Amino acid sequence: MFEHTFIGLDVHAVNIVGHAMNPSTGEISTHTMVAEPPVVLDWVRRFEPPVKVVYESGPTGFVLARFLRAQGIDCVVAASSKLLRAPGERVKTDRRDARVPAEILAVGSVTEVRVPDLDEEALRDLSRLRSGTAKDLAHVRQHVNAILLRHGIRYPKDARWTKEHYLWLHRQHFDQPPLQFTYEAHIEQAELLAGHLSRIDKHISATANACRYTQVINALMCLHGIQTTTAFGLAVEIGDWTRFTGSSIGSYLGLVPSENSSGQSRHLGPITKAGNTYARKLLVEAAWQHRRPYARPCERLLRQLDLDSLATRIHALEGNHRLHHKWENFDERHKPSVKANTAIARELAGWCWSLAAPLQQRRPHDRGLNRNVPLNRDGK
Repeated sequence: MFEHTFIGLDVHAVNIVGHAMNPSTGEISTHTMVAEPPVVLDWVRRFEPPVKVVYESGPTGFVLARFLRAQGIDCVVAASSKLLRAPGERVKTDRRDARVPAEILAVGSVTEVRVPDLDEEALRDLSRLRSGTAKDLAHVRQHVNAILLRHGIRYPKDARWTKEHYLWLHRQHFDQPPLQFTYEAHIEQAELLAGHLSRIDKHISATANACRYTQVINALMCLHGIQTTTAFGLAVEIGDWTRFTGSSIGSYLGLVPSENSSGQSRHLGPITKAGNTYARKLLVEAAWQHRRPYARPCERLLRQLDLDSLATRIHALEGNHRLHHKWENFDERHKPSVKANTAIARELAGWCWSLAAPLQQRRPHDRGLNRNVPLNRDGK
């Protein structure tokens, strides 16, 4: 192990600082270079193999990792939240930021981030575009509601943001020209964003029917509360479901309780909120739907079940009934709704894994890691 040369990189948009160390000889070398992958490759090749390179995950993405791997260099991307740093360390420089990953890599304590390929990253960007647009639309609509509320104007019906509601909004008028202009600008922006979101949803539906994750998306949509955009988001954000088990998927998504235990005391706190924030948000939103009673699958779900195998249909329906039954138990125990929904979301993540992982195990070329994961009826 220590015959390797371990190289840590502190990657920025303009320049990159490298720190190379060889534990067997004690040789240490640092170098600052422009942020160009060929330049980094030339510097890395100065060291006698075997060489292993690491840098922190960040806004520069995975371009450098993909380039070095394509050239035969063993390069890993470290999860920045998992890097070990001394609590008393108060000096931060680029050279130190390059040295720390190299030292952690040398002792084998790096938590690696899975590097997606270009196609998978493009699918993630599409899913996150939809999330950002929906958030912007919600903010604009909130501004419209706030203006009306401040001036004592209330829409007489419950259903909002329908065609009838938009016509009513256009009929409202304010005497102050600046306020009228602000109000009309918000209405215009809301209509533009709503149309933009509709176009994104159509493109996601078309993409979901003809991408590498189509089978996984169809399987996830058999679960209550998960429709096309949610299934597409979960599929592309998780990518390789075979990396996990039914229990570890909840930990990866930050849906397990934090813990502060010492000696004989054990204290569980709020969920860790680690891992992928967007995927966790999708699961939490979908979990609320399992609180609603349903005696049989709806029309949308019946059509979706026809697209999947018998085993998938049976397992998904079993999951739907179990999740709703757990909601009933939480309500009978008067569990706070937010806590109960988080627990449902954690188990829903396990059911999603139990549907998606077997499909990817049958196609090894879709997996980033080759692991055989056991499966039981509870998705754990």
